[in-house]
Order: sequence, then C-alpha cells, then structure tokens
Amino acid sequence: MKRYRVPTVAGSEITPESIYLQRRHFLRSLSLAAPLLASGCSRGEETAPTAAAGPVGKPLPAPRSERWKTDEELTSWNDATQYNNYYEFGTGKGDPARNAGRFKPQPWTVEVAGHAEVTGRFTLEDLLKPHALQERVYRHRCVEAWSMVIPWVGIPLGACLARFKPTSRAKYVAFTTVQRPAEMPGIAYPVLDWPYREALRIDEAMHPLSLLAVGLYGRELPNQNGAPLRLIVPWKYGFKGAKSIVRIEFWERQPVTSWNIAAPTEYGFYSNVNPTVDHPRWTQASERRIAGNGGNLFARRIATLPFNGYAEDVASLYAGMDLRANF
Repeated sequence: MKRYRVPTVAGSEITPESIYLQRRHFLRSLSLAAPLLASGCSRGEETAPTAAAGPVGKPLPAPRSERWKTDEELTSWNDATQYNNYYEFGTGKGDPARNAGRFKPQPWTVEVAGHAEVTGRFTLEDLLKPHALQERVYRHRCVEAWSMVIPWVGIPLGACLARFKPTSRAKYVAFTTVQRPAEMPGIAYPVLDWPYREALRIDEAMHPLSLLAVGLYGRELPNQNGAPLRLIVPWKYGFKGAKSIVRIEFWERQPVTSWNIAAPTEYGFYSNVNPTVDHPRWTQASERRIAGNGGNLFARRIATLPFNGYAEDVASLYAGMDLRANF
C-alpha cells in the first residue's frame, strides 16, 4: 500500500472568505440562498457574537490521544467557530455564529433504532457515560477546497455503537439531525430536504478514527459547530459530519443522505477525499489551509492528500472499489 506523507504547512496559511469559494460555487450559493438574503437571515436575527481570542465555554477535560494527532499548526478558535457550514442557520459562512444564539442544546436525547438488540431513547449523559472523553487532533477537509486542523473532544463512535449490539442485518448507520424552525432560521427555506440526514457503512462507523464529538479545544461545542453532539469522520469531506444528532439508526440497505438527494452528481454517498476526482465545478487537487492567527491573501495552496492524509488507516476499507464511481 502506498503511504502518503503530510506536507509541512506554513503557520500563516489563512485566507479571507472571499477567495475560499470559487466563483461558480459562490453564484450557486447565492441562488440557493436568495430567499434567506431577501428575508435578512444571512445578516442574522441576532447581533453577531463577539469573536473570542481563545476557547470559551464549559471545559471538557480530556487527555490528548497519542495515536490521533498531528504536528500541523492548529486552526485558531476564532476561525473554527466563526467560519462554518451549518445551513440550518443560514448559507453564509458567518451565518451559523450569528444565528445560533437561540438554539438550546440542553437537555438532549438521542433515539437509537433499527437492527440492534438495544434500542430506545437515551440522554446525552447516558450515551457518553460508559466512555472517557479524549481529544483528537484531526485535519478537516471541506468539499469547497479549504481545510482546518481542529482538536476535537469526544468518544469513539464504534465503541458507542457497539453498546447497542447491532445485529448481522446492520450494514449501515444513519444519522438524523435536529429540526427546530423556531431556533434555526435556515430551515424555513428549501436549501435542503430537512431534517439533515447522513450515513456511513457499518465498517466505516466502527473504524477507530470515527468520532462522536461533544467539544473542541477542550471546551463544549458551540452551537454553530454542532452542539451538543456531532459526527467527525476525518477521511471524508466535512459535509459527512452530521451536527446536532437526534437519531441513530441501523439499516440493512444504504440510506438516503441529504446532499446526495440535493445534488447526486456532485455529492456521492461515500464522499471520501479523493484529489484525483474533481467536483464538477472546481478542483479537489489542492486546498487552502485555515491555520494560525495571521492572514495572507496569497498564501500558497497545499496538495490535497488521498483520504485527507489518512490513507494508511482507511484505504483497506475500500479495497477493490472504484473510487470514481463510488465517490
């Protein structure tokens, strides 16, 4: 198996929003978001929060994993929490931070259903209780050709799922996110078919890299980052990371997913980072790393790595598969 080495990244490599998105994607986003813009949703129904220089919120003490870490420079707290994709709060990158203030992540329950011996409704505390929190530093690659390096806090997804004793019929795991129009202004507009749905093959979900995250930078998740519970699958594009999860279901057949429904020729079920296969409207061969605290409009792009640099860990999951057909 060919191994890939992560390139050295300059600490100043952060780029303003204006050049993250290529022109066609920007225009498409405007067309999708036109009703939101007309209503003022993109500006936010609340005053934009003051950007914090460092992590804020409830501390979540967790030892850093020695297995899942990187020497690459971390994205700043400010960038990680102010530049987000979370369409339930609006399609602009700053909309989630502006519009998520009314969202209430507590109390929280998650329904577990489908082909498993243990099903039912569980509080967040019950879901996490058997497992010790750990911090994992992961690269996070967006399909829009930008990336971040974030220290997530959470529990292994596979260990959590094993608790429910999935049966032999459980070939996939589906995740459904919360739908609260009163607290999430973006849901009022048909940008996607709400609620948001994502899914993984069972072996992907059970892989040690997959994480159920409840925090970042040693603090609980801010609302705009998917509070209180979100999925992190670092070798896939970021839209696979379902936020604010309220249902986990074991399926025998491949479930539908939100972006695959919305644009099946652009967003496949697997969504593994593959730099040799371009998105129909932009290249995936390189990316702009949002890292450090400085800014450089002309920062160099770095090469995108197969499976986001985690090929050594996960490529065997797809042995024999055509990764162009199964994108």
